[in-house]
Amino acid sequence: MNQLFIILTFVGFYASASFAQYGFSEPATNNAGSEYKFSKVAHLDATPVQSQGYTGTCWSFSALSYFESELIRQGNKNPDLLSEMFVVRKAYESKAEKYIRMDGKINFSEGGAFHDIPFVIRHYGIVPEEVYKGLNYGSDKHNHSEMFAVLDGAVQGLLTNLKGSRSGSLSTAWKAAINGILDAYLGADVKEFELKGKKYTPKSYATAIGLNMDDYVSLTSFTNHEMNKECMLEIADNWAWGTSYNVSLDDLMGASEYALKEGYSLAWGADVSEAGFSFKNGLAINPVDDATIEVSGSDNKNFSDAGADKKSNAFKTPVDEVKVTAEIRQEAYDNKTTTDDHGMHIVGMYKDQKGTKYFLVKNSWGTGNYPEGYLYVSESYFKWKTINVYVHKDGLSKEMKKKLGL
Repeated sequence: MNQLFIILTFVGFYASASFAQYGFSEPATNNAGSEYKFSKVAHLDATPVQSQGYTGTCWSFSALSYFESELIRQGNKNPDLLSEMFVVRKAYESKAEKYIRMDGKINFSEGGAFHDIPFVIRHYGIVPEEVYKGLNYGSDKHNHSEMFAVLDGAVQGLLTNLKGSRSGSLSTAWKAAINGILDAYLGADVKEFELKGKKYTPKSYATAIGLNMDDYVSLTSFTNHEMNKECMLEIADNWAWGTSYNVSLDDLMGASEYALKEGYSLAWGADVSEAGFSFKNGLAINPVDDATIEVSGSDNKNFSDAGADKKSNAFKTPVDEVKVTAEIRQEAYDNKTTTDDHGMHIVGMYKDQKGTKYFLVKNSWGTGNYPEGYLYVSESYFKWKTINVYVHKDGLSKEMKKKLGL
């Protein structure tokens, strides 16, 4: 697939001096000529849509979009955009260290999980995007294919050399070598910077913006773990070994809906490889008969662009969808047809003319589709293909907090 251009254009309208709710007039729709009519249940402020380019860093773009909305919710009506590439850089440093420590027996890839952002902020801090753009390789758009090839070659070479060396030990230089690669492609690490007349370190800036990483929890729903207890999020990209609270499918849906109505958005990890997920059509659905969807082309390996072309009347007129149960969801997870593909940001909830609920999702593939970087995700698709959601603890009901012991 062709990589997307980074689109940083401010679109839509501004409200109360905050970032936009992007002019979703009612009834809204998903595409030109579509008969879907969406009415608002909840719609929260978000920062402008960006593009992750040709990278597997959706986890950083979506999570930082989420935390930017958290800053807006907490009263900062014009927050700094946060640097996705600073987070990516520091995650690579720690990811490489753990990969070597585990003798290559864990995942080393461009991917990550929402847990990576609290990990980075706690250990290293955060910086604004204007301070660290991560474009140090002669391009105005993100493309990590070469950088990752070099990084992967370095860590594989380290392990190969370690096994064949006489000393059987690593030198003191290997971490500096990894950092040298990151410096070359993303830019020198940030130790101190000045912003609006004040000097910060990444850690002092993280303190100044006021996000407490202990306030956030991950929710998931799989029957192979005990309910209402913490469990390991069993996906390959969870290199940081973050945990989630395992809740019933109804509670996952109910908690997400409750949070939005109370003014709390959510980061959303999901499988986007299904025929019913179409960014170009601004819609993700789970039709009873998905054979009506014609798919041409394919998604790229990082799920970093608009994906395959998909045509169906189901994207133009509401259709009957699968009534997803915990058993249907678990079967797809167990047989590996549900995969951890992509991170996005849920900023609202709408209903169509038939009363079906949809989440309004902000993506990181630019603004080339009709809803200008957004799509509507049906309740059925959400229940079927969600990996996890990330939410502020105060966005959970008293009943849910009690269940989880929070």
